[in-house]
Amino acid sequence: MLSSAATLADAGSAFARLKASIQAERAALQARFRESADGSAVLREHCRLIDRTLKDVWRQLQLPASLAFLAVGGYGRGELYPHSDIDVLILLKDPASSELAAKIEDLVGRLWDMGLELGHSVRTVAECVEEAAKDVTVMTSLLEARLLAGSRELFAGFVRARSECTDTQAFFKAKRFEQEQRHIKFQDSPYSLEPNLKEAPGGLRDLQVVLWIGRATGLGNTWPQLARRGLITAEEARQVHRHHRLLQNLRVRLHYAAGRREDRLLFDFQESLAHDLGYSATAHRRAGEQLMQAYFRAAKAITQLNTILLQNIGAEIFPVRTSDAEVINDKFSRLGELLDAHRADLFERDPAAILESFLVMQQHSELKGMTAKTLRALWRARERIDAAYRRDPRNRAAFLSLLQQPRGIVHELRRMNQYGILGRYLPAFRRIVGQMQHDLFHVYTVDQHILAVVRNLRRFTMLEFSHEYPLCSRLMAGLERHWLLYVAAIFHDIAKGRGGDHSQLGKVDARRFCREHGLSSDDTDLVAFLVEHHLTMSSVAQKQDLFDPEVIRRFADIVGTERRLVALYLLTVADIRGTSPKVWNAWKSKLLEDLFQATTHMLKGGKLEADQYIQSKQSEVKRLLRLYELSDTVQDALWRNFDVPYFLRYDAQEIAWHTRMLHSRPSAEQPVVKARLSPAGEGLQAMIYVRDQRDLFARICGYFGSVGLSIVDAKIYTTRHGYALDTFQLMDVGNEPHPRDMISKIEDELTGWLANQVPLPPPIRGRVSRRVKHFPITPEVRIVPDEKGQYYSLSITAGDRTGLLYAIALVLSRYGVSLHTAKIVTLGERAEDVLVVSGAALSNPKTVLQFETDLLAALHP
Repeated sequence: MLSSAATLADAGSAFARLKASIQAERAALQARFRESADGSAVLREHCRLIDRTLKDVWRQLQLPASLAFLAVGGYGRGELYPHSDIDVLILLKDPASSELAAKIEDLVGRLWDMGLELGHSVRTVAECVEEAAKDVTVMTSLLEARLLAGSRELFAGFVRARSECTDTQAFFKAKRFEQEQRHIKFQDSPYSLEPNLKEAPGGLRDLQVVLWIGRATGLGNTWPQLARRGLITAEEARQVHRHHRLLQNLRVRLHYAAGRREDRLLFDFQESLAHDLGYSATAHRRAGEQLMQAYFRAAKAITQLNTILLQNIGAEIFPVRTSDAEVINDKFSRLGELLDAHRADLFERDPAAILESFLVMQQHSELKGMTAKTLRALWRARERIDAAYRRDPRNRAAFLSLLQQPRGIVHELRRMNQYGILGRYLPAFRRIVGQMQHDLFHVYTVDQHILAVVRNLRRFTMLEFSHEYPLCSRLMAGLERHWLLYVAAIFHDIAKGRGGDHSQLGKVDARRFCREHGLSSDDTDLVAFLVEHHLTMSSVAQKQDLFDPEVIRRFADIVGTERRLVALYLLTVADIRGTSPKVWNAWKSKLLEDLFQATTHMLKGGKLEADQYIQSKQSEVKRLLRLYELSDTVQDALWRNFDVPYFLRYDAQEIAWHTRMLHSRPSAEQPVVKARLSPAGEGLQAMIYVRDQRDLFARICGYFGSVGLSIVDAKIYTTRHGYALDTFQLMDVGNEPHPRDMISKIEDELTGWLANQVPLPPPIRGRVSRRVKHFPITPEVRIVPDEKGQYYSLSITAGDRTGLLYAIALVLSRYGVSLHTAKIVTLGERAEDVLVVSGAALSNPKTVLQFETDLLAALHP
């Protein structure tokens, strides 16, 4: 017994020494990297360290010699990043007995206890073959397996079985499909502002896909080997090796900077990594921005080389039969599903063929891409697009034709951008390729945002997407020469980063383009108008009172015609949807549609005089109430307490809802709280009807904040007999599985808060998002009285956070300031709220100054 205990103690001591040794050597490796900045050396040395450790543990635990211990995945190919999982396979000749299973479990447990994050599997050779046949990910991992310890004979049998079960054609198709699906997750763009170095288009995975396929097909698993096979040129091999090392270096630095496995180049790390790499800020560009542009150049080159290599490897695996070749015209042929230029020097000899090649792609739906020879030729000939080329009427006509084709517009614009053609033809566009947008709502570079807006506009023309935005699809179908919207989309943000108003500068560029390309004066005016006012409709819809006829009248005066209104509405929807998946929601959609419908009515000659407008709305409310079998007089007692502003501010659906809930209790003693699924189609709408009380708005905001609800709109109204009737549009419906589950919770709990006048809790210091931390907004407060000095417009701008509106409400309460209306606008993570308020404190300049100071303090995170 004593001997056994001593043995266990010795083993424990040995493992403890190994653990300490690993930690010390990893720290030394990180220190050497700070000196050498050689990321590939880190990967190799870290791999050797783990190799030695795993072999020592395997030997000390005396596992059976019949087993094989394999490194697989990234660890198998000798690339082990500082915080990546260590993928291993324990290979068995036969299924494990209970005794062997216990030994393997002890091995895995020991390795975890030593601080090694293991990704392990235990399989027989037959099970490996079976799993690989079902899952291409397993096959990929096994391709890079290498023996660490154990049976060489078993490993050799595994290699033979793996080779015999590898169907190279099926593997190629599966990896290419897998890459396409992965790219879709990242919007087919390498230009995310916080790219994933490993998975995004142009990232490390795109390089690994090529090498995996090269290994599986026997064509080569290094860049020099692929070059010797003629699949890339020697210069391209050197270029891809250089970009590969850059991405490896960045990923190593990222793991060390984060102290964990982190593959996203987050804003948190961009500046510090840039300084580590020797970048320094200039008057116009941050160090982090310079780093990102270097990354984008590398990612762009990698996507190009990935395309060329996969096509060339595909041609080796799937040789094109003579019957699959067809002449298209005197310049191009179809080889299989690819467009092929007849001559390698076609674009040098006839530069007009550059734009023609993209037109041919659009006009032949059977074409899925271009041959590697053609892509290389395009890239090399891009500089033939100069001022003389841009002045040539043939080329101008070809570019306009590209925008007027029934299919392929977005695909070909993206291809043109990828190979530098779009930026050469439109020099202003070239300036914004890869340009960062340091705001709180865009998630792509300027050029990728522009192409996303074009894509969104194109979707409005496609029958298969008509269910997404039926109104947009119907309007697009009726808009004459709708391709002009694509021109406006290309130019709407093209002047960003120049200084000054990008809308005005872009309008000048757009006018010049239209004039040079022979557009009519009417069409030129439309495009210039859209570029100049591409932010106007969003601003009016989200920041102004859409139930004020004067707001609609002013907007109608700006727009002028129905054609301009339709075009601006379509561009606005496409633009907002193209900024970030998080920015667009059903409430913004409703606001824009309400503004569009009201302005359409006015432009068609409809009048918005208050009396007529209210009578029409009341008639519609009565019609809705009859659907609930309520009489035409049921509303009389309640409506006697409502004045004109109420009927102007609420729509017929809301008034009908209020009336149904309140007609039997116009002077309720207890608070009435009702909630429903929002008519906008997303989130909830809540109504509060209670005798007006001090701190009411603050109390309501405090409750909603406490249950994780975000207020996106608030309509505040006080009746003639002193009751508050407030309606809130709510989003981010807590952690409940469905918004419907929050309805009864809100009705019960908020009623209690108001009935008992629960003391106001302290301000919620909500967590500030990463984007707000790295691109902070200086809070702004502006107070402007109306003409009579009775009401004041309080405009607030700040970085959004949980509890922000409640913090504002507490300051209003402290100064006895009453709230009458609130427009709550959130643009990504930027809050822009406009409140109409009143109160004696606002007439005293000294008090107003202190009020502003306290508000600014509340707005700071």
